[in-house]
Amino acid sequence: MIHERLLALRRVMEQKKADMYLVPASDFHESEYVTDYFKAREFLTGFTGSAGTAVITAEEAGLWTDGRYFVQAKEQLPDEIRLYRMGEDEVPGIEEYVEKNLKEHGCLAFDGRVVNAVWGEKLKKAAEKRHGTIKTDEDMLDGIWKERPALSCEPVWILDEAYSGKKTCDKLSEVRAKMKEKKADVHLLTSLCDIAWLLNVRGGDISYVPVPLSFLALTEAECIWFVQSGALDDAVRGYAEENHITVREYQEFYEYVKGLEEKTVLLDRSVVSFGICSSIPDSCRIVDEPDVTALMKAIKNETEITNIKRAHIRDAVAVCRFMYWLKTNAGSIPMTELSAAQYLERLRKEQEGFTGLSFETISAYKEHGAIVHYAPVPETDAAITGQGFLLVDSGGHYLEGTTDITRTFAVGAVTGEMKADYTMVCAACLNLAAARFLYGCTGKNLDFAAREPFWEKGLDYKHGTGHGVGYLLSVHERPNAFRWRKPEAVMEEGMVTTDEPGIYKEGKYGIRLENELLCKKGEKNEYGQFMYFENLTFVPFDLDAIAAEKLTDTERERLNEYHAAVYSAVSPYFSGEELVWLKDATRNV
Repeated sequence: MIHERLLALRRVMEQKKADMYLVPASDFHESEYVTDYFKAREFLTGFTGSAGTAVITAEEAGLWTDGRYFVQAKEQLPDEIRLYRMGEDEVPGIEEYVEKNLKEHGCLAFDGRVVNAVWGEKLKKAAEKRHGTIKTDEDMLDGIWKERPALSCEPVWILDEAYSGKKTCDKLSEVRAKMKEKKADVHLLTSLCDIAWLLNVRGGDISYVPVPLSFLALTEAECIWFVQSGALDDAVRGYAEENHITVREYQEFYEYVKGLEEKTVLLDRSVVSFGICSSIPDSCRIVDEPDVTALMKAIKNETEITNIKRAHIRDAVAVCRFMYWLKTNAGSIPMTELSAAQYLERLRKEQEGFTGLSFETISAYKEHGAIVHYAPVPETDAAITGQGFLLVDSGGHYLEGTTDITRTFAVGAVTGEMKADYTMVCAACLNLAAARFLYGCTGKNLDFAAREPFWEKGLDYKHGTGHGVGYLLSVHERPNAFRWRKPEAVMEEGMVTTDEPGIYKEGKYGIRLENELLCKKGEKNEYGQFMYFENLTFVPFDLDAIAAEKLTDTERERLNEYHAAVYSAVSPYFSGEELVWLKDATRNV
């Protein structure tokens, strides 16, 4: 089937005089997760990972993805599609590949609506080094993908101020004030989460991210919301009118952009598409900066923080109940990766305010745990027996906020090697949570706190240590993160960031442990403003997998303090055998 699709695309490329065609895993908004309509790369290659780009020529096909997906891509890709492991030695980047493999005076084609402007310019320059051209005005898969799903158009709903903590009119005023500082006439927003946050609305057009498909243009006089009319009911239309928001059709945004003349346009070219930026008239001046809303929404207000803490307690109750069930029943009743994930989802659904999963649950047993973003499907669904590790990375959306937690459970016997690795990961997670630092530090500065136990042993993990988390938005939110390779935002009070080190041994097992951390202000003295983190996640680490003798006194104290906090937070919700189990699961070591 993949072979036929590649042949069909190559025929279209020949007709359109395109020598190379690029297909990213993206939509019109640079979303991480995309609705089925936009899963073109998956359709073309069979690879289901959320990150990866296919490049097709008349002679070959390649798939570029990062270290999280190497094992998965190797399993899913057919032989005729070559896997390019991004970041590894002697593996060319996509632009480098274009420079070397595009025919002299050839044409590189891609849909300009699904490639951001920064990347689009790099691809254009790569093609020009071959004296080539680019073609960006067409989705060449349209005629091939006969049963392509329709564009999603789910109902939009209003997030009450009791949850958002700030009125829409006040948010609009704050953004306009920032625009005035930057002397911008119009701010173009295409990030779905930023628009939803700004307007205090939510929807259902993106898998696991409760947002509607829309664009937004903000000026001093107008706020124009380009959204599918079929997604709005009378209440939302009335709400828009009350807040002086003009509603126009979703697809009209492209024509609106073309009509801008002699304006100073504020936008983020790493988010806004190449197609949109190319449509802005030459008479306009572009101010290329991060969306004003990005930092605003990353710094949670007091209402959001109070709500987030409630959401995490509810989520912890569900995950603790899952842990009790798993530890009690693994090996004695039938269960699989899928059935375990489904059971955990049922427990979350019992919690007040739950609205859905925040991402597809990773339920990975034994060697599947070494596949960083593995998610079980019927073809790979492994039976969970009474031995080995089960890695479960999961989360939920609640009206009170979004959660993301990973726990690796020992189900029966585990080896000394497995315990040593688990203990190292646990110590790393606690190290970062315990960090004290001066204001001005970024995630790049702090990443080392988690990686130090790994680097001391010549080990590492091929993913970031942590990412920002949205409020009933994307579970992965910019700009805050813990990553040593890239500069990150300054850690501000009110930011929520995950702490998730791991170790992955291909063919054997994977271990990842993840809590969410709230950044807070600490002591201020002659040296400056000190900062620290507050744990938001209250689920035990599995003491059956801890080699206590390998912990330092400080690490042991941190683990015991964390477990005391877990018991204090969630024990009021348990009784009987579950409470007895919880007491033992949080005992001192």
